[in-house]
Amino acid sequence: MNKTQREIVKAPLDAKIFLSGPAGCGKTTVAVERLRALLASGLPADSILVLTPQRTLQAPYETALRLPEIGPGGQVALATVGGLARRMVDLFWPLAAETAGFAHPDQPPVFLTLETAQYYMARLVRPLLDEEGFFASVTIDRNRLYSQVLDNLNKAASVGFPYTEIGERLSAAWLGDPGQRRIYADAQESANRFRQYCLEHNLLDFSLQLDIFWNILWRTPECHAYLTRQYLHLICDNVEEDIPVAHDLLSEWLPGFDSALIIFDTDGGYRRFLGADPDSAHRLSGLCATNAELNQSFVTTPEIQALETAFLSKLLPHHPTHLGPESLAALAFPPTETPTRFYPQMLDRVAEEIRRLITEESLPPSEIVVLAPYLSDALRFSLSNRLEELEIPWRSHRPSRSLRDEPASHCLLTLAELAHPGWGVRPTKFDVAYALLYAIQGMDLVRAQLLVEIVYRLRDISLSGFAAIRTEVQERITFVFGQQYETLREWIETYRQQPDPDPLDHFLRRLFGEILSQKGFGFHRNNDGARTAASLVESVQKFRQAMQPAFAEAAPLPPTDGHGSPSNNLETGKEYIAMLQDGVIAAQYVEAWQTEQTEAVLLAPAHTFLMMNRPATIQFWLDAGSGGWWERLFQPLTQPYVLSRSWERDRPWTDADDQAANQQTLARLVTGLLHRCRSRVFLGLSDLGESGFEQRGPLLKAIWKMQLEIQIQNEN
Repeated sequence: MNKTQREIVKAPLDAKIFLSGPAGCGKTTVAVERLRALLASGLPADSILVLTPQRTLQAPYETALRLPEIGPGGQVALATVGGLARRMVDLFWPLAAETAGFAHPDQPPVFLTLETAQYYMARLVRPLLDEEGFFASVTIDRNRLYSQVLDNLNKAASVGFPYTEIGERLSAAWLGDPGQRRIYADAQESANRFRQYCLEHNLLDFSLQLDIFWNILWRTPECHAYLTRQYLHLICDNVEEDIPVAHDLLSEWLPGFDSALIIFDTDGGYRRFLGADPDSAHRLSGLCATNAELNQSFVTTPEIQALETAFLSKLLPHHPTHLGPESLAALAFPPTETPTRFYPQMLDRVAEEIRRLITEESLPPSEIVVLAPYLSDALRFSLSNRLEELEIPWRSHRPSRSLRDEPASHCLLTLAELAHPGWGVRPTKFDVAYALLYAIQGMDLVRAQLLVEIVYRLRDISLSGFAAIRTEVQERITFVFGQQYETLREWIETYRQQPDPDPLDHFLRRLFGEILSQKGFGFHRNNDGARTAASLVESVQKFRQAMQPAFAEAAPLPPTDGHGSPSNNLETGKEYIAMLQDGVIAAQYVEAWQTEQTEAVLLAPAHTFLMMNRPATIQFWLDAGSGGWWERLFQPLTQPYVLSRSWERDRPWTDADDQAANQQTLARLVTGLLHRCRSRVFLGLSDLGESGFEQRGPLLKAIWKMQLEIQIQNEN
C-alpha cells in the first residue's frame, strides 16, 4: 500500500474519513485493512457495521473475516440499507404495523422477494389487463410490465417522495404522444392497488420495508437507540451506487458513530437505473473531518489510461484532447483491419482469439471476459458452443435472467412436474428429453430423445421401465445410461406413491441430495449446477412462505406442522411453476455471483461485470457498433432520471436531456470498464449485427474518430 492508504488504515479510532478515487486504486483494499485494524485494536466485532449497496459487494469483507487471525468476540454486521430496513421492520414490527396502516397489526409480516412481489402484482394487474383495458397500447411482455410497476414503487421509496405522485411526476415530464399519460395513470393505479393489497395482507415488498424503516422506525426512540448504541464504527463502500434515502440515513447517523470510513468511486453510478445517485452520495464528504483521495491505479497500464483519455475526448464534447499513436495501443481488432461482414464470423474470430491467448500467451481463462451491452440467449448459446468446441471453459452471469431459463433449474422443475401429476402440468417430450440430458451424466441428446419417445406417457405423465424396451434399442441407448435412468425413474415412482406431497423446496432438496448429486448423475461435481439448484430451492422456499396470505384469502387452511397442508403444498408447487412460465425476473441470489475464482472465461453484460468489482487482463467488447452501449432499455412505465432526486419536478424531459444522459452513460461505462482492464481491449466488429442490420453506434463512431485523427496526424 502507498502512504495515503497506510495512513487511513492506521487512523485513530475516532477518525471519520471520506475516501474517493477511481476504480482500481485500492479503496476497497484500504477498507478491508481498516476493518482488520479495528478488530486488531480490540473493538468488539459486533460494534462494526459494513454497508454496501448490494450484498455481492461484501465478498472482500467476508473473505477477510474468515481469516484465522480474526479472533472471537461477536460478529461484524455486513448489510445493505435494504437488509437493515428488513431487520428493523422484523424486530420492531409492533411499533410500526398500526402506524403504517396494516389491517392486521397483531399478525406477523410476510417479506416479499422480487419474484414473490411480481407474483402478487400479477394477481392484481392481470384482471385489469384482461377486463378493463389497462396498458392497451403497451406491447412489452407482462413480466416486464409487472417489474416496472414495482420499480416505480422502489424509486419512490428510494428517492423519498410519496408513491401516490409517481404517475403525476412521469406525466409532467412527458412531451410525446398524449396517450402515454394514460399509461402512466394505469401504472399509478396498479401501484395504488398493490400497496393497498400489501397493507391488507401484511405483505412487505422492498419499497414498503424501506418506507416503514425510514419514515416510521428510524424516528422512534426504540429503533434509533438500538442502532446507534449497537453500531459505533462504520465502513460504507461504493456509496455512490446507493440510493438517496441511504445517504439521508447516513447523514443523520454519522454524528453518532465513533469512527467512519466512507468510500466513493469517482466514476461510479452504474446503478442509476436502480436509483443510485452519486451527487447525493458526495454530500457526505462535508460531514467527514478528513477527505482523502487515491489516484494511483494498481490495475491499468499507461496504454489503457491513454485509451481512456482518447475515448473521453470523443464521447464528451468538453473533453478535447490531443491524441497520439499510443492512444490506441491497447485496442486490438482496430478499424484499420477489415471488419467481418457477418455476425457469426465475428464470433468465430473472437473464439479463435481467446484460444490463442490461452494456448500461445498462457493466459488463464479467468483473466478473460467477454462483454456485450445485452447478453441474449442466442449470443450466449452461439459463443459458448464455439468455446466448447475449442475445449475452452466458460461461464456466464446474467442476474436478471429467469430461473426457468437455466438448464439446471429446467431439469429440476421438469422432474418435479413428472413427480407431481396432481399439478396437471404436462411437460413436453422435448422438455423431458432435455431434463434427462442434464440429469444423467454423459447422456447425449439423440439417446435422450430416443429414450423419451419410448418411455414417456404424456396422457398420465408417467415414465415406463427401461426393461420393457426392445433389446436392440436398449443397446443403442446403452445399459449404463439405462441403469441411471431406471434409478431416477424408480425414485420418482416411489415418491409418487407417498400419500402426501412434500413442499416443493423439500422435494428439490431430496431429489438433489439422494439422486442427482450422486456419481453418474448430472449434478455430481457440477458446481454451477449446484449453485443454480441452491438458488432455486431458496426461491421456492421464499415463495412458499409468501404464498400463505394468498391461500388464506382463497380458502382458510387448517393448521399443520409448519410445512403446510398437503393441498397447500400441491397448490404452492403448481403456482410456482405457473409463475416461472410467466417469465418472472429472478431475484438476486448471492450464489450466482460467487464464481469469481472459477478458472473459466466469463460471458456477461457490461454493467453486470462492473458491479462484480473485479479486474481482468483481457476484455472483449462485442457488438461495438450496437446502440445498446448508448441507449437506455425501453421502459414505457417508468423513467429513472425523471424519478430521481436531481430532476426538477414538472420539468419536461427533452431530446437534449436524453442525448446528454446517453453521453454520460456511455462515458461512465467505458471508463469503468477500462479501469478494470489490465492489458488490452479486443473489439468484436461486424458490418451486420446480431439482428442482421448495419451497426453504426456512438461507441464505434468514437473509435473511427480516434483512428482518423491519428491517421491525419501521421500524414502531416
